[in-house]
Amino acid sequence: MTAAIENFLGIPLEKVFVSINETVYMVSISLIIGAVLAFFIAMLLMFCRKGGLYENRLVYGILNLVINIVRSTPFVVLLIAVMPLTKAIIGTRIGPTAAIVPLTIFIVPFLARLMENSLLDTGKGILEAAQSMGASVFQMIFYFILPESLGSLILSLTTGIVGLIGSSAMAGYIGGGGIGSLVLNYGYNRFNFELMYTLVVLLIIITQIIQSLGNHLAGKARKNS
Repeated sequence: MTAAIENFLGIPLEKVFVSINETVYMVSISLIIGAVLAFFIAMLLMFCRKGGLYENRLVYGILNLVINIVRSTPFVVLLIAVMPLTKAIIGTRIGPTAAIVPLTIFIVPFLARLMENSLLDTGKGILEAAQSMGASVFQMIFYFILPESLGSLILSLTTGIVGLIGSSAMAGYIGGGGIGSLVLNYGYNRFNFELMYTLVVLLIIITQIIQSLGNHLAGKARKNS
């Protein structure tokens, strides 16, 4: 069975499993770092926006501008633009670990904007009531904002994961490894269309599973809120 699959794909199955592991590695690390930073930025955007509890137009304006600039930059251009930074941080410009740097820079503003919209689902009246009761910022976040916006935040993270999977595949063009590198080097460049389309279908299936799981968890969170 294994020999038949390898004969169809034109490469050892081990290479496929290695590429999948590399993609999972890139996506998971980028998501963890990006989600933490994005949540912090989203909180600042929510509190500092016009009419927010701690309105600060300067902070909001700077964050909003940076987010818009990075989000409007095509990921392929971003990959190349941050190569010097990647080299300085990681010590190399190629490989799955190096790809984490541009992936994180890509996902932070993307998630921050999604999370900002999710956090705004929390009614301003609820926050004002919490503040009037003497709740600290920490208490407002964990006892009022998160419970109210959890379902929407889960959907935001789901969208971020799907976006990272697609971007990690593009990282293969600069030697980032993962499924994208396999598609390019062993599929497209060698005219191995069986491998190329099989991996595309695999990515579609993975994406659908993640989206369905995210929708399910978000629905449960909203019922419990």
